[in-house]
Amino acid sequence: MLKIAIVVGSVRPGRAGMAVANWVYEVATRHGGATYEIIDLRDVDLPPMDEEVPPMLGQYARPHTQRWADRIRPFDGYVFVTPEYNHGMPAALKNAIDFLYAEWNNKAAGFVSYGSEGGVRAVEQLRQVVAQVRIADVGASVPLSLATDFVDFTQFRPQESREQLAHAMLGELVEWSGALRAVRAGAHAGQAA
Repeated sequence: MLKIAIVVGSVRPGRAGMAVANWVYEVATRHGGATYEIIDLRDVDLPPMDEEVPPMLGQYARPHTQRWADRIRPFDGYVFVTPEYNHGMPAALKNAIDFLYAEWNNKAAGFVSYGSEGGVRAVEQLRQVVAQVRIADVGASVPLSLATDFVDFTQFRPQESREQLAHAMLGELVEWSGALRAVRAGAHAGQAA
């Protein structure tokens, strides 16, 4: 069975990210096709990048980096739940991605974003960042507007149509996660030969 992590990208107090991630989890569970798990970056508690060797070399020296690598490695795909801060993604999410390399490779990602304009600029940045760590991002995403999917811009209450967008994104994500599992298996077989 495929395993997909729903990564909560904001760590700030009063964030809406956990409510959005819980909604994604509920929709994903109904969607099926994989098992789903929420990973809250607040619980991961990574410092600003403090590895001396570039992550691409896979020589993690810090215990928190190794714990993070062990946490991310088992998943076949990811849903990144991100707000948009100043036309970009939260620093905590960028930092968490930057800590690792091989653990992200040849996996798939989908995006659920929120902000005054649906968080679309954060997703555009994320697409560039995940491409560098060899994550294949799916085309469908779920932009949530603070004006129409939140009450008083704070309490998450998505429009009914958002669930259809989530199912479309999850459908692509499950399909790509399965296909990339075969790619990873082929890469491992080639390394063993």
